[in-house]
Order: sequence, then C-alpha cells, then structure tokens
Amino acid sequence: MTATRDTVALPRADGSWQGVELRAPRAWPEHPAPYRSRAVFAAAHVVADPYGDNVPGAPAAIDWESTLAFRRHLFRFGMGVAEAMDTAQRNMGLDWPAVVELVTRSAEQAHEAGARIASGAGTDHRSVLRTLGEVTDAYLEQVAAIEGAGSQVIVMASRHLAAVARSPEDYLTVYDVVLRQVGGPVILHWLGEAFDPQLAGYWGSSDVDAATATFVQLVTDHADRIDGVKVSLLSADHEVALRSALPEGVRLYTGDDFHYPELIRGDGTHHSDALLGAFAAVAPAASAALSALDDGDLATYDAEMASTLALSRHLFSNPTYYYKTGIAFLAWLSGHQPGFSMVSGLQSARSVVHLAEVFALANEARLLPDPDLAAYRLNLLLETAGARR
Repeated sequence: MTATRDTVALPRADGSWQGVELRAPRAWPEHPAPYRSRAVFAAAHVVADPYGDNVPGAPAAIDWESTLAFRRHLFRFGMGVAEAMDTAQRNMGLDWPAVVELVTRSAEQAHEAGARIASGAGTDHRSVLRTLGEVTDAYLEQVAAIEGAGSQVIVMASRHLAAVARSPEDYLTVYDVVLRQVGGPVILHWLGEAFDPQLAGYWGSSDVDAATATFVQLVTDHADRIDGVKVSLLSADHEVALRSALPEGVRLYTGDDFHYPELIRGDGTHHSDALLGAFAAVAPAASAALSALDDGDLATYDAEMASTLALSRHLFSNPTYYYKTGIAFLAWLSGHQPGFSMVSGLQSARSVVHLAEVFALANEARLLPDPDLAAYRLNLLLETAGARR
C-alpha cells in the first residue's frame, strides 16, 4: 500500500519514496458568470471511452458524458471553453469526425450556460496538401464547419502550411483569404514548436523577431476580423512586447502556462487575457484569483494564482506536448472521469514518477475535491505500474 488515512507515499526517480500529508480540499466558490476584467478560456481535454479501441492510429472513441460534464465544470467557474485544441489531442489522436461532433455538442452546452466557446479550425482533416490553394481550401472547410456548429473560430496553426510555405508571403497569402471569408472575429493561434515540433519556423522564419513582424503585419491588416491572438511560445518577454504592438482592440490571449499570473495581471498599461490548458487543471483556484482581480484585490489575486504555478509548470515540463496526459490524470484523480485512459493511448506518455508529482502538487494547492479518492486512484496506478515500496 502507498497510502494511509492521512499520508500517501510517492515514488521518486531514484527508487526512493516520499511521504506527503493529504490536505483538506478547499470549498471553492463557483462563479458561473464571465469575469469583468479579463476574457478567459480554458482549453479542455477529451475523455476516452474505456470500451473504445483507442489505440494509436485508431479513430477517437470518446466518453461523451464525462467529456461534456467536464465542460460544465469549467462553465461553473466562469471559464469559456477553447474546444478541439491541442489540449483535446488535436493532431495527437482527435480525428476530424470527432472534432465536428465535439464542437457541436460543446457549443450547445455553452449556449445553454451562457458561456463562451471558441473552437479550432485547421487543415488536419486532409492527409496530403501540396499547394497553398489546397491549404486555403482546407482551412475554409473547417471554418465553415466550426461556424456552422455555433462556435467562434480559432484559426489554428497548420502543419500542412508549415510544410508547403516557402516564405512569409506564403503565410500572408493563405491567411488573407481565410480572414476575408470568416463570418465573425476570430482568434489567431500561434503554437510554438515546444507544443508541436512540426510547426517550427511558422510565419516563414525560425527567427522569432522576424516571424513576429509577419504576424503583426497580418493582424494589423485584418484587425477588424480578429478578436484576439493566442500565442504559445512560453516566453513572457516576447508576449509583453507583442501585446504592446497589437492594434487597439485586439486582445492577446496568453498561452504561456509558465508565466500566466504576471501576464494576466498586467503592467498597468497592458494585460493579457487567457486561453490556457493549465486552467482546465486549476479552474477553481484560477476562478478565485480572477474574482479577486475583478474586485481590484491584487494581493489575493497574486496569492491565488501563485498557488497554481508549480502544478502548471510541472504539467507542461519537457516534453511539453505531452502535458495533456497530466491534465487527464488530474481529472481522473478529481473524480471528473471514471478511468485514466486517453485517445490514441496517450496515457502512457508520462511516467508514474511524473504523475505522482502531479498528485503532490495538486494536493499542495488543495485542488483535489476528495483526497482519499485521489490517493486510492493513485495507488491503483502505482500498483499497476509495479511501483511498490
């Protein structure tokens, strides 16, 4: 056994064990209304059907009841949902038919709850695209599907475009056509190679400053069709510089899971809004922080956000693109889903030592609704993996 009534023993990489005292959960107040001071999205994961053939390469089989219940959990804490994004294993097991059904179902729930939803439109429903025109057409097909489902569009970075484009002008050509045909203001997503190595050199350059100049040019040219930009480069300095360069009225939705407290707080002149996978893991605590920010209570905001940061940084540690394994694991520990299995078998992407630390940090932040259940489930995982004292 790894747990007693009050403590749980966690394995370390060197084979030793660390005792952790279970902390009582906090009674986190719900906040179903949007926040006044910031626009906030949590990028949500999908729950795999435990009876589905969710092996690598197979179509996604989804536990719809648990998946949609998790979105209702986020709505109760004032979060909009960023749907069918990287957190939901886009390009890592979530196929296009599943995306369409997910967005349709999630949008219906968001409208019922009076919550925001924005969903990813890319080019991943096509296997091979050889020209800029084909990439453009693929984008437009997904934009139409997302808008038809009743969701705001997030224009995602495209692996196909990264492979086909030969210059910054090629990127501008494709995005110019797409943005001229969208039905409403979209969110542009710049996903860095830490999250997807196939997107290296996006915007036509591996030099971040040069790529940023192209990006800003695009946003400036189409500011009336862009609600905001979501940048996931994990560089606070870059984000601070970028948000001051954006046209007035265009939001910067931080995707920096390492530095979001300071970026959302702002510098007195500019601030970031939020579109974060981390907020799916820490929604109650983030809600407490954002509520304090609405009230002008910066000390409470700082304290509440600070309590989440160690957990977020661990979830998104290298290799960062496997962070969604920790998100799903924490949802299982918290009772939001019946099992720890993922689309495409991605539950195997993190070690039990890594996952044990997820437990420890969530426990320290008092984010486990039922610590005894969480300890029991952790013990099941450790026993299955052969991690015994």
